[in-house]
Amino acid sequence: MSICLFALAAFAQSGRKPNIVLIYADDLGYGDVGAFGQKYIKTPNIDRLAAAGLRFTNFYAGAPVCAPSRASLMTGLHQGHAWIRGNNNDRGERVPLRPEDLTIAEVLKAAGYRTGIVGKWGLGEPDTTGVPTRQGFDYFFGYLNQTHAHNYFPDYLWRNEERVSLEKGAYTPDLFEREALDFIRRESDDPFFLYLADTLPHANNELNRKTGNGMEIPSDAPYTNEPWSPQQRNYAAMVTRLDTTVGKIVKLLEDLKLDGDTIVIFTSDNGPQDRTEGGYDQSLFQSNGGLRGLKRELYEGGIREPLIVYWKKKIKPNRTSRHVWTQYDLLATFAEIAGARVTMPTDGLSMLPALFGKQRPRHRFLYWEFHEGGYVQAVRMDNWKGVRKKGGKVELYDLEKDERETTDVAPKFPKIVAQIEEIMRREHVESENWKDQ
Repeated sequence: MSICLFALAAFAQSGRKPNIVLIYADDLGYGDVGAFGQKYIKTPNIDRLAAAGLRFTNFYAGAPVCAPSRASLMTGLHQGHAWIRGNNNDRGERVPLRPEDLTIAEVLKAAGYRTGIVGKWGLGEPDTTGVPTRQGFDYFFGYLNQTHAHNYFPDYLWRNEERVSLEKGAYTPDLFEREALDFIRRESDDPFFLYLADTLPHANNELNRKTGNGMEIPSDAPYTNEPWSPQQRNYAAMVTRLDTTVGKIVKLLEDLKLDGDTIVIFTSDNGPQDRTEGGYDQSLFQSNGGLRGLKRELYEGGIREPLIVYWKKKIKPNRTSRHVWTQYDLLATFAEIAGARVTMPTDGLSMLPALFGKQRPRHRFLYWEFHEGGYVQAVRMDNWKGVRKKGGKVELYDLEKDERETTDVAPKFPKIVAQIEEIMRREHVESENWKDQ
């Protein structure tokens, strides 16, 4: 893959390949930040990032839960082709990435980047082929297991492949912030890729079952006096805590005079959780942006994510785009930014031209499938969205007129339904680990 001429011109003056910082929230909804319409939760740093960069309003996760979404992100494959298609397989097992799976980190490392992940991985248990240091990352600090990641005050985390004990009372988002800043300082002389996979604002599900409040944070400031439920105050504080980290990362890039050489991407892994996870009721904040569905659903609220892209003096500021793309495009996009070669087929397209306001690459369709609680498939094709639950018919929505997916128009457009059914048939490849079709 050769890098675009306009992209080369954009950063040739610096004499180095651009750094890439991907900040990946956990269960943050489309409507949880001010730049995407949030009215109650304070996110000044993320909002400034959006004002200084480019905001995409039709950007999608690869799946509506943690591990499969991260697998599609890392490997550039949609869920009909990805090796990991759920948090657990049909036998209740964690499935790791394989040696033959190509990741963003491997692509960038081959192009001369130092690669680091801080936070939650979820794609390989200890001593398996899926741990980050066996998938292209030079450095890792955080959780391997997504259930372990529910606990914000754990006894231990992992550094590379070593289990490290933590001081009692250590709050992991604080540790992740420190590690992310240290990685940037440490690697500032050469091009680097930092994947900050924070756990905020995911619930501690186990704590919720014990206490009714799984939104785990040391303090609910600055929302202590708000007339909301404890869960809502805590949730808002978690999102604002994440916003603080974003601000510190951008400030450090500025202090090191790296902001002109660094592209910063902010997004999330899937839609907001429901009340069963943390006791948090999203109806006040409209975390899903008023869209239909939440986490674990393939309606828009479960998979549409906020996306902000910032690159000082390279990407024009204060712009909004309705261009449709997805997290499995990021591998191809990052490869083109780095001038790297992708050696295996992916389902993604490089969207680098879209970042620079050039002619935008266009997907013929986007595809999803989901295996928890019954097999579901979804397709977006232009403004048409099809959703089919196991044993049912395709529901069809016109997102141009009905963004909230309130009215199934399948009976009126049988030809569109037939096209979507064919995509669903063709794009699903049988998996030895997920067979509940």
